[in-house]
Amino acid sequence: MRSVLFVVIFLFSSSFMYGQNARELEILKDFNNKETVVYKTVDGLELNMDIFYPDSSKMKQKNPWMIHVHGGGWAGGSKYKILKPPFLSTLHTLVDSGVVCVSIEYRKARGSSNAYDSAVDAKDATRFLLKNAAEFKLDQEKYGVWGGSAGGHLSLVTALGADSDFQGDAQLADISTRYKCVVSYFPFTSCINPDLRPGSIFEDETLFVRLLGAPLNEKPKLARLLSPTELLKETSSPILLIHGDKDTTLPIKNSLYMMEVAKKKNADVQLFTIKNAGHSFKGANISPSMKELNNYSAKFILSHLKD
Repeated sequence: MRSVLFVVIFLFSSSFMYGQNARELEILKDFNNKETVVYKTVDGLELNMDIFYPDSSKMKQKNPWMIHVHGGGWAGGSKYKILKPPFLSTLHTLVDSGVVCVSIEYRKARGSSNAYDSAVDAKDATRFLLKNAAEFKLDQEKYGVWGGSAGGHLSLVTALGADSDFQGDAQLADISTRYKCVVSYFPFTSCINPDLRPGSIFEDETLFVRLLGAPLNEKPKLARLLSPTELLKETSSPILLIHGDKDTTLPIKNSLYMMEVAKKKNADVQLFTIKNAGHSFKGANISPSMKELNNYSAKFILSHLKD
């Protein structure tokens, strides 16, 4: 396919399967064209991405693509979150529609790393793919980012944050990013607004130590950099927020507040509310259904990536 410039591991190698559960392995069998590529090494840690390609009959010389940033409370989770119900059907639809999908690893907010490092890695994953677009047959203009929970927050920060504020790998520093769209599921949207904290995982503010690497009052500049509502501008990429109205982890007021800010700034943001749904859209009789919300997400993405 091409000379191996990076560490490439195909799906059914033992390395790719390490750490996956039986359900994930079974689901992955439905995707015939995929590979794993190391996109960055930082402090001796290799960060990789899984790339899901459409069938060869649907591949062009330049293909639209989406980067998926997984959730997990900023300190956990894995790139295989893309195989969970809130995302899986959308993944299938996108790949079947000729969109290359990429699910990335990133530094977790623990030890000496925080959520800023996670966002830098997501930016660098995008820069890596842009730099090597010809090798991976990717369009250098038609791409977006999506994710849920912590990944929803990081997706927003990645797309809205200025490249100059999120510099990482020096070899990728000259690559600029401009995402065509963002889909953010049940995200955290502001470190700054205290009204979003009651009834959420940020209520006692201890989680800011994980997010920022220090208490909130010690990192005001970083808190703004990690607040999507502060980064939002009239010229920002189009955003779709999807949130359950019964979410008690990151309540829907996060998305409602971002809608308020978007209206003031005349930014292109829309909210798709899922009734009776908690975090990760858990709950009985959610409406619209998981399938319907997956379809809505895919339709939004395709409307911005396909001619």
